[in-house]
Amino acid sequence: MNHSPLIRRKAWSPYFAGIIIGSLQIPVFIYMKSSLGTSSSFGAVACFFNSLWSSSSQSQTCLPTFKPLLQIGIVVGIFLGAYISSTLSNTRRSSISPVWPILLNSQSVFKRFMLAFLGGFFLLFGARIANGCTSGNGISGLALLSIGSYVVITSMFVSGMIVSFFYKKI
Repeated sequence: MNHSPLIRRKAWSPYFAGIIIGSLQIPVFIYMKSSLGTSSSFGAVACFFNSLWSSSSQSQTCLPTFKPLLQIGIVVGIFLGAYISSTLSNTRRSSISPVWPILLNSQSVFKRFMLAFLGGFFLLFGARIANGCTSGNGISGLALLSIGSYVVITSMFVSGMIVSFFYKKI
């Protein structure tokens, strides 16, 4: 049994972490009239940058409302939380995962960045088609018993199982 403080552990119990995330739904729904998710934040950031270069009134009307700003805060919190967690648990890496050169058969940084960009693009594209990201559908949608979210989450699991057969065994 691990007796180190919870905040310094390498991994938390998924049950405990799930209870914490699920418990966040209640105040977010009650006080902010919103749900947890992240995909709208990318649209809000794109809209903001568009408004910097465009003088049309249409670009001014798409500036972020409270929900995308909340989601931007969640995205920033994810990065900060991961950094703080890896630092406190002493699991930070000084380099990239050794899996990448094996998967790509290359040491090319450009290939890694292109693959990450394309993966992120398809993930975000799929999130917009599915009317939300995995966290929005998986956490908030399932909590609201949304049929659409059940379809999306089931599709993601089935797709992941199918795609896993095409990956190299490492």
